[in-house]
Amino acid sequence: MTENHENTFENQEENKVVANDITFFMPGNFEEAEVVESPISKRFKDNEGKIIPFRFKPLSTERVDEIEELNQKTVRQKGKILGRETDFARFIAHVAVETTIYPNFKDEKFRQAYGTQDPIEIAKKVLNVAGEYSNWIAKISEVNGFDDTIDELEEAAKN
Repeated sequence: MTENHENTFENQEENKVVANDITFFMPGNFEEAEVVESPISKRFKDNEGKIIPFRFKPLSTERVDEIEELNQKTVRQKGKILGRETDFARFIAHVAVETTIYPNFKDEKFRQAYGTQDPIEIAKKVLNVAGEYSNWIAKISEVNGFDDTIDELEEAAKN
């Protein structure tokens, strides 16, 4: 074998070992989810006139599963239980509230100011321009990885 061919073979073998090494997936060996900042509306500005970004932290799969369970309702027909279905609009809004760490729509001051205990209703009142609410939902989808396509993930893995 030529030296160049041997190096290629060694690199392939090294990549196989790395690709099959499960230690990368063990606790403490992968990146923790980071807080993401993003402006959602031009209407919210600080004292200097700068747009105030919202802050988001991705939810765990377990928490999303819990939220889905909380937003299910029993489906009945003629008195018989047919099963359960998720109220998707309420589910995604609940995920958005839980993902948003600033502003905290669950804050007691918000509840008093907006006259409701429901943080989803508070978010709708704060983000009362339809595009703002849509921007917020789109951002939490992105932050939680719901928008990642397999093609994008494969491309990122190549780099």
